[in-house]
Amino acid sequence: MPKLIGAAQTVTTQAQQTTTFNASGSFTAQPLTSNAWVLVVAGGGGAARQGSGGGAGGYIEVPSHPLPSGSFPITVGGGGTGGPNPASPLFPGEGSYPGAAGSNSSIGAAAPLSATGGGQGVRGVSGFPATGGSGGSGGGGYRGGAGGTATPGQGNAGGSTIPGKTGGGGGAGAAGQSILSPTPIQGGTGGDGLASSITGSSVYRAGGGAGGWGPGGAGPWTSAGGLGGGGASGRYGVTSPPSEPIAENGGTNLGGGGGSMAEAGEGGAGGSGVVIINEPEVTAASSVWDLRAVFRQVKAGDWTN
Repeated sequence: MPKLIGAAQTVTTQAQQTTTFNASGSFTAQPLTSNAWVLVVAGGGGAARQGSGGGAGGYIEVPSHPLPSGSFPITVGGGGTGGPNPASPLFPGEGSYPGAAGSNSSIGAAAPLSATGGGQGVRGVSGFPATGGSGGSGGGGYRGGAGGTATPGQGNAGGSTIPGKTGGGGGAGAAGQSILSPTPIQGGTGGDGLASSITGSSVYRAGGGAGGWGPGGAGPWTSAGGLGGGGASGRYGVTSPPSEPIAENGGTNLGGGGGSMAEAGEGGAGGSGVVIINEPEVTAASSVWDLRAVFRQVKAGDWTN
């Protein structure tokens, strides 16, 4: 290998390294790393019982993000549980029906890069309209309610509805399906997530969960969850025997929203999030010769390439 600028250079090469956190922990970058490609996905929102789909966890991807020096915390948010849940302070009239919002994921402590947990799916008390939970992506609306709002730059809104319908949860790449006419019969589909090749292959993450259809109908029961771990809806809850279509949980470590259902059982839980750090290869030299020193060495015949 030729000398870079002089006869006594020391060249150090630091290898590319990708670190994936599926649970919370701490991280120390390699010595020559100052910036890295990072992906932060929060936990997805849980679906309501007999209601709307959960929104995907917030999605943040930065091609070159400055990393703190020394060890710093990594937080990976969990997915929200599916309904039934204790009465939510955000939706006090809904009894035990709504899902729970997902939890945030973040890198760092002093000024963290933080993705917001997905909004929960909802069901209004006695079938009255309800607005989807807000979050990284919003949960779907219920029977005339609007879809939940998304965190700017992290996702999309949940689907809005007319009376008698349920909306899909929003995804990182698209809004949840709104149902604004008598058809289709089933609930709205979840919004698609986004694909990233940060680990070397393209993977979709942060898809929204599907809304459920009202009990007492004849089906069809199933709507698709969004690409990237969004849970599909079914006739029964996630713990029911699989003789009929059942609601699906959001994808683990994909931040997907949970899918809802039509009849008995529990709504799908949101999927847990993930944090990925891709440090680039770095080559560094120990020093740089100034041009006057180079000139003197060349004139003296003591310079090699």
